[in-house]
Amino acid sequence: MSLALARKYRPATFDDLIGQEAVSQTLSLALDGNRLSHAYLFSGLRGSGKTSTARIFAKALLCEKGTTSHPCGTCTHCVMSAENRHMDIIEMDAASNRGIDDIKDLIEHTKYKPSSARYKIFIIDEVHMLTNQAFNALLKTLEEPPDFVKFILATTDPLKLPATILSRTQHFRFKKIPQNLVLKHLEHILNLENIGYEKEALDIIARSGAGSLRDSLTLLDQAIVYSKNFVDVSTVTGMLGIIEPSLLEQLLDDINRKDKSKILAFIKMAADYEAEMILDELTLYLKELLLTQNSKFTPMIIERFFRIIADAKGLLSLGSDGEFVLTLTLFKMMEALEIKDIDAMIRGLEKELKGVEVSEIMVTTPPETEIITITEDEIVATLPKKKIAEETPQQAQEPSIAKSRNRVTASSQDAVSEPIAEPIQSTVSELQQDSDSNTSKSAVTKINKVAEPVEANPHQKTFDALIQKIYDRNYDLGACFERNIEFESFEEGKLTWGSAAEGEDKKQLITHWGVINMFVKELFGFETKIVNIAKKKTYRGLTPNHSGSNEQVNKVAKTVEAKTAHSDADSGSMLEDIEMKSSCIAPEAGETEAAKEKDPSSLLEEPMIKEAIALFDPKKVRIKRNS
Repeated sequence: MSLALARKYRPATFDDLIGQEAVSQTLSLALDGNRLSHAYLFSGLRGSGKTSTARIFAKALLCEKGTTSHPCGTCTHCVMSAENRHMDIIEMDAASNRGIDDIKDLIEHTKYKPSSARYKIFIIDEVHMLTNQAFNALLKTLEEPPDFVKFILATTDPLKLPATILSRTQHFRFKKIPQNLVLKHLEHILNLENIGYEKEALDIIARSGAGSLRDSLTLLDQAIVYSKNFVDVSTVTGMLGIIEPSLLEQLLDDINRKDKSKILAFIKMAADYEAEMILDELTLYLKELLLTQNSKFTPMIIERFFRIIADAKGLLSLGSDGEFVLTLTLFKMMEALEIKDIDAMIRGLEKELKGVEVSEIMVTTPPETEIITITEDEIVATLPKKKIAEETPQQAQEPSIAKSRNRVTASSQDAVSEPIAEPIQSTVSELQQDSDSNTSKSAVTKINKVAEPVEANPHQKTFDALIQKIYDRNYDLGACFERNIEFESFEEGKLTWGSAAEGEDKKQLITHWGVINMFVKELFGFETKIVNIAKKKTYRGLTPNHSGSNEQVNKVAKTVEAKTAHSDADSGSMLEDIEMKSSCIAPEAGETEAAKEKDPSSLLEEPMIKEAIALFDPKKVRIKRNS
């Protein structure tokens, strides 16, 4: 009668076991040294030899020659054990006999001595299938069985066993059988069967067995039938539904040559196969290339290919279209060849630089800062006459206000700093013209014109939001700001306001200037410049009936002149109060040291000028002297 190869060539001794040297050696030494336990647990992959080892061990315990690792195989007990008909070897399948009643029957059998042999041996296969009640019923007997009873438990999933069972047994772990050992065993069996084969075909079978010798022998049985007693690659790949290794080899050659037409032809041919199977076979082929140190691809390229394949398998697990994922994977592998590694880039750079001679290295240093002193008349003389004629009255009055001040302007290659003082209002010139006419009525009319209220500015709402922000930050500061600051205008990035702050209010505004400036830039724009107008008490008591003498007109003109628009450093500015002691810009300082004219060379030692020079790093600094 014909038997399956897995049954026909089942191991009969410890020497016949494939790939389980640690287990066979330990059990052999225990038998020869008579150091036996009452319970054993064999766990491991399916088809790794657990049940075969249990039967060999049972036969070794019952041999008439005594407990030995090499039973005779000829005595009555050995023959009955080999034919699976020994009365004292009881095999139980826990998958079909898993209840507590089955375990009760087994325990009842342990009470009776063996019929003819030395021991009564119970082999329980797939023991992890027992119920919890059955395990609990077995515990006491498994811990302290009679001297003539031996338990051998076998399972593929030891993690499902209770810890109480594991602690009462000697645990032997069966590992996966290496592929090369499976291959040798398959060759040995085919030689005994006188069947021809191709080694590459057996290699595919051994790899498909995944470490299980029984699975590999089952596939070999199937291949013998399918190939008509000659096991070759084409029949094995056709039987298993996998792609031939030669096609994968040709595919990688096409990828290496970047032959897109042949890659597309392969994708069309591979439509009959599963994309996941092709990726698995491709991974195994790349592994073989790496282990054999094939020079076709470097380890870096193989690593990139593996990452691409791993990403593709992740896409397949999401239910993506297999053919599209395979196409994308192969083209990504082709693109991965374009990436250069660091060593190749360094070698290429060295090759490019080889023979290049550096003759001279020019190092330039920036020129020293040049100081030039010029007067305002010299600047005006350089302006075109047409431009001077077109100046507005407001620009024409500017020199009269700034004559008493020295201005320092730091210029770089592309930018010149903003002037410190803003132009005066044109109201003064209009009043002076009216005073020359000696017409009091005209003068009073102009005064009333000045006193007329200004229309609401569209930026007033933004200024009100500024006041509200300051209130939210500091209520006292908001009240002080609203009480003393009045919005004037916002034009061309310049915010103009009037300030009547004095005494403690002025100190408070100066102290919190940073917060105010931050809110201004947040609401009006980062480039916004603040123009502060120092407001003083104005005269609004003139009526049309009042005689308009020149003295009164001049008095009003002086009052208006005091209301001059200037930049952040003017005499009425909040910043000026901080800088007046060390600044040359202090019109109201009188005879103080800050009001005196400074020597041009000493201006560079001023802290503010030093900070400006350090900030802009100018090549040239011009000091303007007003007469």
